[in-house]
Amino acid sequence: MERKTHMDAFGAAALIAFALHLAFNQVVIKVTNEGFNPVFAAGARSAGAVLVLLLWMWLRGIPVGIPRAAWGAGLAAGVLFALEFFCLFLALDLTSVSRASVIFYSMPVWLALAAHFLLPGERVSGLRGLGLLLAMAGVALALSDRSGAAVSWAGDLLALAAALCWAAIALSVRLTRLVTIPPAQQLICQVGVSAPLLLLAAPAFGPLLREVEVIHVAALGFQTVAVASLGFLAWFWLMTIYPAASVASFSFLSPVFSVLLGWLLLSENVAPSVWAALVLVAAGIYLINRRPRIAAAG
Repeated sequence: MERKTHMDAFGAAALIAFALHLAFNQVVIKVTNEGFNPVFAAGARSAGAVLVLLLWMWLRGIPVGIPRAAWGAGLAAGVLFALEFFCLFLALDLTSVSRASVIFYSMPVWLALAAHFLLPGERVSGLRGLGLLLAMAGVALALSDRSGAAVSWAGDLLALAAALCWAAIALSVRLTRLVTIPPAQQLICQVGVSAPLLLLAAPAFGPLLREVEVIHVAALGFQTVAVASLGFLAWFWLMTIYPAASVASFSFLSPVFSVLLGWLLLSENVAPSVWAALVLVAAGIYLINRRPRIAAAG
């Protein structure tokens, strides 16, 4: 498809579906953790994604080799990717999907805050500043609510650390040599480096296998193929077609869908304060990513 200057119906539908896809993945991780050690599951997912990506790149004729100048940045992105999913998988093992998702999907908040100081032309002001304050208030509200059975300071803080790592990866793509290589190569760096790191760390967090059933194997396979490899590639593809700001503006839907799916599919008890935190975070992310419309001359 040719490059678009504005969001159309196909793009909007695709991005809504992708936000729902990512939200469903939070539920899938929660289910996967019932059968596998969380860190082992994260590592196995990355290892499987390497194979899927290599096959996809071979079929598309995309070179696998990373330019030497990008090796350092690729290694750093891979370490951050490992830390992100190390924290996220453990967070979802300790706390509910709704709590973890509200905190994890605050990533655009931390990215906007870092970009304010590090990226020219990305200063926070006006509505973006208001969005930043709303979203940070939402995260603070979610962290302050200690009611309910599935509440864990460790889980909440791990979800926050995962969001910060995700923001750091997004920032590294803008500030390092990674910006010069194709998305598929960026992704192979991340999953290729993270797989051995996570698999080596996994035994320190208990037995690798818990009570494994078919549903847990299927859940791990879904994450490997539909999320960690082809899902992320679909996201990069959409970014090449539509304006980045328009694509990013749909990110506020992911925490909304995550909380709803945790409630519907896992029967999670979502406290009123978490619903309120969700509204604040979603509104904040929308305002942060919103760009003012410029009226056409004449």
